[in-house]
Amino acid sequence: MKTPLWQPSEERSRAAAITGFMNLVNERHDKQFATYNELYEWSVDRIPEFWAAVWDYVGVKASRGYDAVVDDVNRMPGTQWFMGARLNFAENLLRYKDERTAFIFRGETQKTVRMSYAQLYATVGRLARSLRDIGVKPGDRVAAYMPNMIETAVAMLASTSIGAVWSSCATDIGAGAAVERFGQIKPKVLFTVDGYFYKGRSFDSLGSAAEIAQGVPSIEKVIVAGYREENADITRIRNSIHYDDFLSAGTPEIQFEQLPADHPVFIMFSSGTTGKPKCMVQGSAGILVNQLKELIIHTDLKRDDIHFFITTCSWMMWNWMLSSLATGNTLILYDGNPAYPDAGAMWKLIQDERVTMFGCSASYINFLRSENVRPVNDYDLSSLKEIWQTGSPLSAEGFEYVYREIKKDLHFNSSSGGTDINGCFFTGSPIQPVYAGELQGPGLGMKVKAYDENGRPVFDRQGELVCEAAAPPMPLYFWDDPDGKKYREAYFDVYPGVWRHGDYIVVHSDTGGATFYGRSDSVLKPSGVRIGTAEIYNVVERLPEVADSLAIGQTREGEQRILLFVKPAEGFGLTAELESKIRASLREQASPRHVPARILEVLDIPYTLNMKKVESAVTNVIHGRPVVNRDALVNPESLDHYQRITEEGALDS
Repeated sequence: MKTPLWQPSEERSRAAAITGFMNLVNERHDKQFATYNELYEWSVDRIPEFWAAVWDYVGVKASRGYDAVVDDVNRMPGTQWFMGARLNFAENLLRYKDERTAFIFRGETQKTVRMSYAQLYATVGRLARSLRDIGVKPGDRVAAYMPNMIETAVAMLASTSIGAVWSSCATDIGAGAAVERFGQIKPKVLFTVDGYFYKGRSFDSLGSAAEIAQGVPSIEKVIVAGYREENADITRIRNSIHYDDFLSAGTPEIQFEQLPADHPVFIMFSSGTTGKPKCMVQGSAGILVNQLKELIIHTDLKRDDIHFFITTCSWMMWNWMLSSLATGNTLILYDGNPAYPDAGAMWKLIQDERVTMFGCSASYINFLRSENVRPVNDYDLSSLKEIWQTGSPLSAEGFEYVYREIKKDLHFNSSSGGTDINGCFFTGSPIQPVYAGELQGPGLGMKVKAYDENGRPVFDRQGELVCEAAAPPMPLYFWDDPDGKKYREAYFDVYPGVWRHGDYIVVHSDTGGATFYGRSDSVLKPSGVRIGTAEIYNVVERLPEVADSLAIGQTREGEQRILLFVKPAEGFGLTAELESKIRASLREQASPRHVPARILEVLDIPYTLNMKKVESAVTNVIHGRPVVNRDALVNPESLDHYQRITEEGALDS
């Protein structure tokens, strides 16, 4: 019998929004559900009725209701949702116009800026009118090359209020990577900034903005926000104007364009580490309903909450986070390095601003562990009710660290989904226990399973994460994919009619939760046996001498062997003793098959902008293949070290 790390109190369970939602379902459908698992099974058995209940419970605002929830949940891709409805995405996020605080901006070296809901509504109205005045209309694309700041959020809301389609990249990606993304979707307008701050240093981004404006001919206007200074010289950027000069005068009422439910709202990009980034077009009603389900029902956000997520506007969590404006909560927008000026920076912010829900990645938690940060001892975290973690799998030790070194009584909501759906397949709920290394359960309405190699559902052993029925947040289509070939190849090439997500998971029969083992497209197959890279990381990165690691498969004479690259912790090196310790740990805690053929010391591990390890790029380097789109990495220079290792013959033995 497993022992939970956390069990919600009766009081918390009773007050949770998911309990209120369950009561609505029970009353409406004459049920007596009392547990999450009962509610979940109904949600995937009665999909139209479930999403209709969500629509009502989260209070979707629509000028015209839907005629039917869904046409055919078994037809993927191409399912239609909420047919006949007309609504506006931004209008659903801007439900409040009072003096409560909507945004708190905190930058590394900048003073705090606050904006009320009334100020937000007025500013969105001014910017929307200015965009209309230059000819922006429904269906036009508006792009942003921006930090995570208030102006970026206002631009998204103003654009979507008109029915324009929003797409964004953070300023920490190269201009070439931004051109490769934006060039495909041909935006009419670009929002950008004069610079940003990182690790206490100031960076100019005007040169990159000029390069993007030049490289994407469709851009007719570039609107430049001031961050580093007022009225920076922007003359080198074609068709540019300062943000403050572009804003219209007065306080115009927002004209929320009423659009069909499947009108595009976002274009999201794949990582681009294995080829040209895919452009995933997402519908307004599908994204709205699913994100509000996750924010209100699963995450339990309420009006009094103060919500803070470490993210950039390159990551889908930025879009997800902003949808919480619909709850009327206060959002903290942080820009910069979360470890500046020290490893406790975010915990001081949580203490000072009385944050109730904090979001971060697995890599951030692993960083805290490696730095031996103990927030429970150093900060007042009495306000904190929930930590929401995603991005990549977190080990059981990571879960235990949270409850031991951060706070004993909080809901640790480990979730996993993807940019593809701007949401989650597996996530948490505040009425269930939390077990080490397990996501609490499948998201409501998401008919997910683990499939074995023969396409059969399996429990308690690794399988492919699949979704057997359509869900509202799945992409409408891919940009520039008229016959749907790219879309089908991305998700439906292995199991026709079933969404294959590309993750290895174990669904636990005793709890209903799931453990994630990394991407199935980076699977290792020594001697033909499949091994998820996370199985290796969970052992190796537990060692105090190891800061980070990366495992790949190297093909030699038709066979595959495992190579393990290790970044030692500060003060350590890869000695013969440490190498022996790594091998013994893997042999004892995983299996002899997990023991790598070679272990090599490296300076850094490559990560995507969404803080996921990039096994594919290193695999390409060591096999002499080109790395497509190095700009998709947050630290592309790290690959140079792997190139030198390969050229020097260190992998030949």
